[in-house]
Amino acid sequence: MLSRLSIRNIVLIDALDLDFARGLGVLTGETGAGKSILLDALGLVLGNRADSGLVRGGEDRASVTASFDFAALPASVRAAIDDAGLEVEPGEPLILKRQLRVDGGSKAFLNDQPVGVALLREIAPALVEIHGQHDDRGLVNARGHRALLDRFAGGEVAGVEAAWKAWRAAQDALDNARAQVARAAEDQDLLLAHLAELAALAPEDGEEAQLASARADMQKGEKLADDLSALQHVWTGSDSAIARLRAASRRLDRIAGEHDLLAEALAALDRAVIEADEAEAALDRAADALAFEPAELDRVETRLFDLRAAGRKHGCQVDDLPARMAEMRAALDAIEGGSEHVAALEQAAQKAALAYRDKAGALHDLRRAAAKRLDAAVAAELAPLKLDAARFQTSVVRLPEERWGPSGMDAVEFLISTNPGADFAPLAKIASGGELSRFILALKVALAEEGGAATVIFDEIDRGVGGAVADAIGERLARLASGGQLLAVTHSPQVAARGDRHYMIAKSSQGTVTRTSVTPLTPADRKEEIARMLSGAEVTDEARAQADRLLERV
Repeated sequence: MLSRLSIRNIVLIDALDLDFARGLGVLTGETGAGKSILLDALGLVLGNRADSGLVRGGEDRASVTASFDFAALPASVRAAIDDAGLEVEPGEPLILKRQLRVDGGSKAFLNDQPVGVALLREIAPALVEIHGQHDDRGLVNARGHRALLDRFAGGEVAGVEAAWKAWRAAQDALDNARAQVARAAEDQDLLLAHLAELAALAPEDGEEAQLASARADMQKGEKLADDLSALQHVWTGSDSAIARLRAASRRLDRIAGEHDLLAEALAALDRAVIEADEAEAALDRAADALAFEPAELDRVETRLFDLRAAGRKHGCQVDDLPARMAEMRAALDAIEGGSEHVAALEQAAQKAALAYRDKAGALHDLRRAAAKRLDAAVAAELAPLKLDAARFQTSVVRLPEERWGPSGMDAVEFLISTNPGADFAPLAKIASGGELSRFILALKVALAEEGGAATVIFDEIDRGVGGAVADAIGERLARLASGGQLLAVTHSPQVAARGDRHYMIAKSSQGTVTRTSVTPLTPADRKEEIARMLSGAEVTDEARAQADRLLERV
């Protein structure tokens, strides 16, 4: 509930701090005293558009701070605060602040943490509900009527929402599967052609690297072929260097026994022959390894070209071609097995749709029954509010399937007819300002146990009525306030007498300075204010006596 409102430099208010409590609080005062300023200030802190005209003349900035006390924050408020990454400790007051500069700029805060004005607007409906002469929100807005009826009916909306999500998920899965099969079917011929082409190519893992290495070796062999051929002449033929070296070794071997000095020379020559033999063997091995075959080089280069062309064609690396073939086979398999998969998904979607229809249909029946009860409850409130010729109707219309959703298959709207025989129409299109406020009051009474904002404000709901009707309005306001907090701006002494707390709004002038003040009234001051409301500018003893009777009666 709203526990405190602090205003600084708003229009005619220079400084004001008001404390509020549970129950019915009434605000009274002379016409033009500035009651609308309080509502404008509260609207500012609830996220209304910043208007620099609200800044008091001569000041460069203004501010409004509203404190709300909750045993536990409303779920919607807690969710919005958590989503914004803000911190509000359990049991801690919720303090909203709006600062306004004369140039039109503004800042917003929640518990001293800077926030966007959009956050204030988001949480405002759970904090304060204002009904005035030209109200176009709250109960008048048809977008909220379905939720109000559901709370009144006690319907299981969560089950319908869960069934809707399950249906949509099943339908999305079916639509995606159908699209995949359709795309695959369109590409089937192309897939078959590509797969046949790759199958004929038969790429292997690591093949590109092996071919590239072999090609490099053969290209090196091609360059070294002449040099290797020339080197082979050194080792081949009877007149080659190695043949002469072997002949010298044999001849020296025959005469080495003739003298010890020849043995050392023979050993050295034998080592030379051995090294030459090893060199010849190494040269033969190199020649074999680097053997250049033009036909083989052409084959390797052609294979590399074909593999790399296939990689470019299919947008992948050569080594990924086997995996791409597997993807193509899987796509073709999906086409072949797609009908069975789609059939299974169709069955699941049909089952989910039936479950949703069952739950939404049950909620529809519950809404229809609750609508009759609500109509009767509102009708019982109309005559005492001088709306005895009016009729109220809760319209529950089943929507076409394309407009079904997580809240069911119904459109719900509160309709009225203010004259006998007149057609029913939306609240805001038929009711005058006073009628509209009284219709809203009747609805609020009928829906009193069905939740809503923590604080409800009625702005001059009693305009244009008096006597028994004003008394009926006051009785219903008090009844509504018994379960929470309700504030009423009123000109009616019958309504004012019902208040648990009474605040008087007054305007005073000192020279060229005009100020608006709000004062909580003592019991004696309260009697005097109600007497003023009864008699006018001059308060008579008869008015005071009547004020006593009003206060004693409640």
